[in-house]
Amino acid sequence: MMTRYAIVQNRVVPSELELSPILVFTNPDEREKKYLIEELKIDEHTLASALDPDELSRLEFEPNHTAIIFKRPRNYSGKDKLLFKVDSCGVFLFKDRLILVQTEDLPLFEGKQFANIQTLTETMLKLLYRTIFHFLEHLKVITMITDELERKINKAMENKYLLNLFTLEKSLVYYLNSINSNGGLIEKLKNNSVKLGFTTGEIELLDDLIIENNQCYRQSEIHSNILASLMDARASIVGNNLNVLMKTLNLITISIMVPTLVVSIFSMNVPIPGQAHQHSFWLIMVLAIASVGAMMLIWKRKKW
Repeated sequence: MMTRYAIVQNRVVPSELELSPILVFTNPDEREKKYLIEELKIDEHTLASALDPDELSRLEFEPNHTAIIFKRPRNYSGKDKLLFKVDSCGVFLFKDRLILVQTEDLPLFEGKQFANIQTLTETMLKLLYRTIFHFLEHLKVITMITDELERKINKAMENKYLLNLFTLEKSLVYYLNSINSNGGLIEKLKNNSVKLGFTTGEIELLDDLIIENNQCYRQSEIHSNILASLMDARASIVGNNLNVLMKTLNLITISIMVPTLVVSIFSMNVPIPGQAHQHSFWLIMVLAIASVGAMMLIWKRKKW
């Protein structure tokens, strides 16, 4: 699916013009891929990389355009079962046109980052800026989910909550790899700013991008380390809770077995002392209760 955009009054807005300066291709079909390859001369391998979620971020210079592949978070779905995935996006910067290729429909030009747009180059840089904030937004969601899982683990000893934490930790590993890959791309853009014809303002924006991406990476790293430590701690707590439960069950079993032993002794089909006594039943009950009291006293002194 192809969507057209134009820069009107310093904002990126939808356009119906055939020669719109910004074209967005979402999960392009074969006809659109043919147009991109044959008409716009986009390298077929680079186009495939833009649709490959495992592709790393990179910058390539072609004869008539600049190709940029960068990583960004995917839309979260309940089917993902708390696994936050990443995707690739391709940006092809021509002299008078900007082409974007993505696998799923995501809001591209929303937010305060696109409040004042003047050039196609600036639009491309603001897309990278928006991607960084997209990662940060997902990190906040992951933190909220982690807090909720903590509360559930404190109340229950089910493995599924620990597995959920493991899935979130796996997501953060993907995020760290993607953010680091984007950082290398931004550094390469900065090093080739003269070749790309960036203005002074765009170079300053690149410096901001480097700072924001580094902060995003450090924040993701902190979240990953905390989650890893949390998983180890929670696994230990669950194991300790299980030990306490087994200990309690053993104590209950012993407390039942001791009076049972007393009663069993006096229930044997052999002559026993006091069997003819009229209060023998109550004496046996008193002995059974006394045995329970003795066990409780031992537990208290041994601090079991």
